Amino acid sequence: MDEVIELQDIHKIYKMGDVDVHALRGVSINIKEGEFVSVVGASGSGKSTLMNIIGCLDKPTRGNYIFEGDNTNTLEKDELAEIRNKKIGFVFQNFNLLSRASAIENVELPLIYNSTPSTKRIEIAKEALNLLGLEGREHHLPSQLSGGQQQRVAIARAIVNKPSMLLADEPTGNLDTKTSQEIIEIFKNLNDQGKTIIIITHEKDIAKNANRIVSISDGKLI
Repeated sequence: MDEVIELQDIHKIYKMGDVDVHALRGVSINIKEGEFVSVVGASGSGKSTLMNIIGCLDKPTRGNYIFEGDNTNTLEKDELAEIRNKKIGFVFQNFNLLSRASAIENVELPLIYNSTPSTKRIEIAKEALNLLGLEGREHHLPSQLSGGQQQRVAIARAIVNKPSMLLADEPTGNLDTKTSQEIIEIFKNLNDQGKTIIIITHEKDIAKNANRIVSISDGKLI
């Protein structure tokens, strides 16, 4: 399998007034295509900072991040935006759905940024929703859906551009135990189809569903 991610001695330092805050301290890890990895750590451990760097939402202060063979440090903003739009699907704890948009309109968003024609957008978005078991709920607003259904919409949105990797930040954090397991089963099925899955979580019961667990504490992998 090819390496999708190579983190080489990643440091991230934030300035808080006159104080340097070391969020990551020399993180190195390789993740191969098709792996299912959980990153676990307590609040403040550095796992969200790590997610932001893996997702090309932020750049390291020092070190190199190689994504699919490209050193992201050398890429321009528009090139990083293209990676985020086409190669990485994001799933968040709070779903991040537009409250006044229907399920299908939320799923269409990445396709709009992709300049996909309207009729094709609707067809692809509907297909993604059906895959997530939301047939018949395409025109429901988020407020008309349960938490689990909202997260399914968010996952449909994340996969609509057929990215090679899904990056999920506490995807079950707002869900009950039964619904959490249903969402994890969706990630497992997507992984079985060849997608690389990385889940950031503080829940050990969620983490153990992955094929590999990586622990982070005080900005270091342990």
